[in-house]
This record gives sequence, C-alpha cells and structure tokens, in this order.
Amino acid sequence: MKTPDQVIKALRLTEKSTQLSANTGQYTFEVFENADKISIKQAVEKVFKVTVRRVNVMRTKPRVSRNMRTGKMGRKSGMKKAIVTLQEGDKIEIA
Repeated sequence: MKTPDQVIKALRLTEKSTQLSANTGQYTFEVFENADKISIKQAVEKVFKVTVRRVNVMRTKPRVSRNMRTGKMGRKSGMKKAIVTLQEGDKIEIA
C-alpha cells in the first residue's frame, strides 16, 4: 500500500478549481503518474479526514512553448491530475 505522500503531489488552486470546490464540492489534486483511483481515494480520505464519493483522473499532455526573449523552444511538463468529489457536507479547508 502506498503512503499519501507517494500519491498526492499538491492541491491545484486555479480559478476553475476554486469554482468547482465552492459550488459542487470537487477538489483538484496533482498526483504522481503511477497513482490509481483507489490509492488516490484512500490518500485523500486519510490526509483530510473526509469521505470521497468519486474520483476522476486525467492526464495533460506536455506543451511546447517558446521563450519570448531568446526565441528558443522549450517544453512544459505534462501532469496527471485527479478531480475528487466529496460527500455532501464534507469540506477541505484551504489555508
């Protein structure tokens, strides 16, 4: 069994994820590539002491970008993220 620090990298705080958490009780996490839905659910329940109802997982592809000053091409790394739906009444406090 994996420990929570081997599954969850960070809580994603964007404008869209803040709207999701306020309206529907869904929170977005950046997770490691080898994490699966069951281990994500167990890690969130253990760390935040909430009940997880559903976990959706998606991968974002790496993007190619260009440095505006030098013109060199670079790559922004892709990631795997999980959108976790909590049971009604549960909340994760973001400090």
